[in-house]
Amino acid sequence: MHPRDAPIHRTPPRGRARLAALVAAILLGLVGVAGTPAALADGEPDPATRWAVTPADESGRDGRSSLQHALDPGESLTEHIAVHNLGDRQETFRLSAADGFTTATGRFDMLASEEKSTDAGTWIDIAPEVTVDAGESVVVPLTITVPQQAEPGDHPAGVAASVLSTRSAGEDTSLGVESRVGVKVTTRVTGELAPAVGVGDVSATYDGSWNPFRPGEVTATFEVTNEGNARLSIAGTAAAGTGAAVFPAEGEQLGELLPGDAREVSVVIDGAWPAFRLPGRVHVAPEVAVLDGTSAELDAAEATFGVWALPLPQLLVLVALMLMAGAAIGGRRRSRRRLDALLDQAREEGRRSAGPTAPPARMPHRRPAPGGETGGEE
Repeated sequence: MHPRDAPIHRTPPRGRARLAALVAAILLGLVGVAGTPAALADGEPDPATRWAVTPADESGRDGRSSLQHALDPGESLTEHIAVHNLGDRQETFRLSAADGFTTATGRFDMLASEEKSTDAGTWIDIAPEVTVDAGESVVVPLTITVPQQAEPGDHPAGVAASVLSTRSAGEDTSLGVESRVGVKVTTRVTGELAPAVGVGDVSATYDGSWNPFRPGEVTATFEVTNEGNARLSIAGTAAAGTGAAVFPAEGEQLGELLPGDAREVSVVIDGAWPAFRLPGRVHVAPEVAVLDGTSAELDAAEATFGVWALPLPQLLVLVALMLMAGAAIGGRRRSRRRLDALLDQAREEGRRSAGPTAPPARMPHRRPAPGGETGGEE
């Protein structure tokens, strides 16, 4: 049966408590919604229009956060999403599918309705709209059909339920606004996975501390490109001089890198002591996303860099120490010269106080007498 002709399953009314629990779970983001409606303004959806979209099976929401499958070229698969009307009136939602992509911040999104899809977004067939009563959920089937010529690897797409409205843009002018909530759809076409990653040139800056006894930090910025055909999770290490860091940092989310995507990554490297010119290295070792048990090994990529790190505080301390040492040595030399001058003065005063020196007394000379006897004085 064609998906547009397939029956749409309407979830029967539940108990009030169960419905309240479902609404609370959706509002808390536990249902894997890919986005939220745009901020409300004049002409945008009424505040009472609230909805969510989740992966589902034929009976309703099934707890998955996205739709992921590995399919052969030419293979088809029927999937389901559930559209939940969280408002207090009946709503008709437009349904659409489009190619997926990641933003510069790593968030997943899908092409706007006026943009033309050329890849996995064209593989999805879904009904054009669905009407959902207030507080109810409707399960909508969709079919994913992989073309025979599809290339192996990961192909991202998204399906969304949207509401159209108008916004005033000045005198006699209005703009159409589409507010969408969707689900991520990833199709891995079977065949040879060839993951590859590239690292661009690294630009780095050094931020030193004016405390000479504390190291500074290096900020290294570089671009990582997914040059293969499989989704990657970015991870690695960076070093500069005596500093080192891992990325992503704790609590940081870099998001997946889809095939063909490029993402700028900045890493702060602490503990780098300034030494005029610091050598640096970036080591990128991403992981290949596992899908239906299929994954592949991936070689790491590296890039080297250098950054100037002038040890100005340390040089100032060294100059101050040299000046202090020079002053101490000069002081010792001056003190010794004064001491030597005082000693010379004391010797000179001692000689003057002793007066003229008398010549030594002459001893009488005795001549020996004949026969060995000593004669008298001459």
